[in-house]
Amino acid sequence: MKNLNFLSKALCLITMLMICRTAAEAAPGGDGNELRVAVAGVAHGHLNDIISRMDRGDFKVVGVWEKDDRMRRDNGLIRHDSTIPAFDDLGEMLDTTRPEAVVAYGPIYDHMEVVEACAPRGIHVMVEKPLAVNIRHARRMAKLARGHGILLLTNYETSWYSSNHEAYRMVKDGIIGDITRILVYDGHQGPIEIGCGKDFTTWLTDPVMNGGGAITDFGCYGANLATWLFGGRKPLSVYAVTNSQKPGKYPKVDDDATIILQYPDVTVQLMPSWNWPMNRKDMYVYGSKGYIYQSAPSRMSLYRNGKESDVKPTPLEAPYDDSFRYLKAAVRGEIKVNATDLASLENNLTVVEILDAAVKSARKGKPVRLR
Repeated sequence: MKNLNFLSKALCLITMLMICRTAAEAAPGGDGNELRVAVAGVAHGHLNDIISRMDRGDFKVVGVWEKDDRMRRDNGLIRHDSTIPAFDDLGEMLDTTRPEAVVAYGPIYDHMEVVEACAPRGIHVMVEKPLAVNIRHARRMAKLARGHGILLLTNYETSWYSSNHEAYRMVKDGIIGDITRILVYDGHQGPIEIGCGKDFTTWLTDPVMNGGGAITDFGCYGANLATWLFGGRKPLSVYAVTNSQKPGKYPKVDDDATIILQYPDVTVQLMPSWNWPMNRKDMYVYGSKGYIYQSAPSRMSLYRNGKESDVKPTPLEAPYDDSFRYLKAAVRGEIKVNATDLASLENNLTVVEILDAAVKSARKGKPVRLR
């Protein structure tokens, strides 16, 4: 009888373990084969994007690198999981933890340093937007990534908006005819005004560490979307005007900008600002037969034949619905990153070329032609 009881308990335990394992593998993103991810820098306000996904099961944070002693000891990642090893040396962190990919959450200026360390080691990189502070950095990073065969991806919040992808499909299907004009609005009331932390705003409002103010911080979104909608084509020229409406808060950088991208037959106007009275990432795409208004991540409308109607965008499917699912699928070779994709190196080299030209145009007061 004792043997039967023991056997019964053993079988029960084995069954419970199998159920738990099955449940874990069936969880969203959880496949029992987590992507090994390391974090480079913790000063970016988007750091919560990875913290909020850490327990999902599709990736595991194996290490964090941060130059600043205080931030390395006390940051959201470590508070969420105190077992994550933290390093003050990037190379040591990479060699010790051996990640498959690194995500960069430090100043944009540091992106090049991250790629310089990761590329020779064959470690893929995903940076927060934009790719680089200037075109010199961007080209150096691209050369390293291509030379060592790694992925170099750029993450934008707007890449995961179903409304943007629906707009793209509608444009390609000719629903509004030929594109005649695009207007892109991005920004908010200002990083200080919305409560961004000092560790973030210190570098975000520095022209060297961020490459500019609102012109860089939010101008990149529209440049990314326009390059995508035009299949990777560059504008002929870039003309930009910047304003400093709150010099007391942002003395070193612009807080408002207007960027004009001139294509052979279309004008695109980007309006990045830290002075909008609300948060916004919306876009109008005008065509010869109507227009699309992408008003929110999953909300949009279409104007055709004299009538405006709401459109319910098709929900995005994994792994194209989330930056970390996308990263894992790309690193593991489950999907191909095309040159025209929003996150691609090719698209984002053009984005940085546009931003670089915009900064120079605002300084010179005249359009800058792209090569």
